[in-house]
Amino acid sequence: MKHLFATLLVALAAGIAASTVSAHARDAAAGVPHRIVSLSPTATETLYAIGAGKQVIAVDDQSDYPKSAPKTSLSGFTPNVEAIVAYHPDLVVISYSPKDFAGALAKAHVRVLDQEPANTFRDVYAQIAQLGRVTGHLAEATALVSRMKARIARLVKSAPKKALSVYDELSPDYYSATSASIIGQVLKLFGLKNIADAAPGAGSLGAVQLSAEYIVSTSPDLIVLADTRCCGQSRAKVSQRPGWGTIAAVKKGAIAVIDDSIASRWGPRLVNFVNAIASALRTTAK
Repeated sequence: MKHLFATLLVALAAGIAASTVSAHARDAAAGVPHRIVSLSPTATETLYAIGAGKQVIAVDDQSDYPKSAPKTSLSGFTPNVEAIVAYHPDLVVISYSPKDFAGALAKAHVRVLDQEPANTFRDVYAQIAQLGRVTGHLAEATALVSRMKARIARLVKSAPKKALSVYDELSPDYYSATSASIIGQVLKLFGLKNIADAAPGAGSLGAVQLSAEYIVSTSPDLIVLADTRCCGQSRAKVSQRPGWGTIAAVKKGAIAVIDDSIASRWGPRLVNFVNAIASALRTTAK
């Protein structure tokens, strides 16, 4: 878990644009890969969800879902080209390319698919379809997207319609996701007013560091904790923070606890994140 928050924050703070196929992997017709290395936890989840799991021979150290994935010590955050090439992959899927890592793999004659963090639902669905085309599972990918869209629509419809404000916590030092991120887009589905959007320095970035004073003064109606596994945060700890007892969400107990891995990924389990927010809103309305 040590790189999970760092990877997420780098992606959000950079305001990364919609993903594209690496220039070195545009030729999907090169053949269906059978030795896939995934250095993206999101891609790992998607590959298994579309039925391409048997084609995966290794995944990075942060890919903890599904449990059956062949987890290794490979890092997608500080990648080692030699260690990856040693697996003799015919496709490497990445979501982060420090120091032109994708180019280094290409020079080693390794096919690369670069799927950078998605900022919109359109990006999410496009990446799933892209993995489907490349791996020979387009029909399964298309079906998965359809199920996700239908499930998300039902969940949004099931939630109470109230004008509420929300604070999404990425870390205990008050980094928060804005509406420029996929997290923010999920919150926006429910008509929630994200307090991070109006914070000084937010701009078009996917995340911004708030101050405790700012959070307390805005008194959000709902708090979403996405730093429970990485940083040990909980409803009790939030309630005990100095001055936070005056916040509307704390008074009502409207604090949603989301598993970090679900809150930090943008693949099939994005539905789980939407479900968690819908459940929190239903509880808040009681």
